[in-house]
Amino acid sequence: MTVKKLIIINILAVLFFAAIFYFDSHANVELGPGVFAPDVPIQKNLKEIEITSFKGYSLEFLAEFEITGKILSKENYYLGREAELSPFDFVMGWGRMSDEAVLNRIEISQSRRWYHWKTKHYPIPRREIEISSANMHMIPATDEIERQLDSYKVGNIVFIKGYLIYARASDGWHWKSSTTREDTGGGACEVIFVKSTKLVK
Repeated sequence: MTVKKLIIINILAVLFFAAIFYFDSHANVELGPGVFAPDVPIQKNLKEIEITSFKGYSLEFLAEFEITGKILSKENYYLGREAELSPFDFVMGWGRMSDEAVLNRIEISQSRRWYHWKTKHYPIPRREIEISSANMHMIPATDEIERQLDSYKVGNIVFIKGYLIYARASDGWHWKSSTTREDTGGGACEVIFVKSTKLVK
């Protein structure tokens, strides 16, 4: 066998194993039927306004926030003003929206920082879908938290704790979190300054 053929074989082998690693690391996690995140998110509104500077933006803390939920969809963002703060959006589900027996009958997608869902036959009431799932813009407080968030897969049960925030820039740009799980449509997403997180399941 010639040196040239050996080089080609080695390159193909590297590409093959790299592809296996890539698809394995991006594969969705399947936990099976059952409610794996039964509790609603916890929110505690702050009595006094707290403001901090972060990456050139002013962040006003609106409320303490924590959730243990199932990642229903995940999208990475690299372009746009929001991506300077938030490189990830997670669609999170809790209650019966963490049950794959329910989720298998709902089509979920993300685009342009929006969360979309549709179903032909409602496995649970429409209003329950709306108030038991949400698109959440994640702002990692540290590089380590960013690495943790990046490692999570769709299907994981994760714990996330931090603050709902109102971000402002000196040129007038602003981005405000929803502070209720009851709303839908524009402005209904949570913008979370993530202070701690861990993989639960």
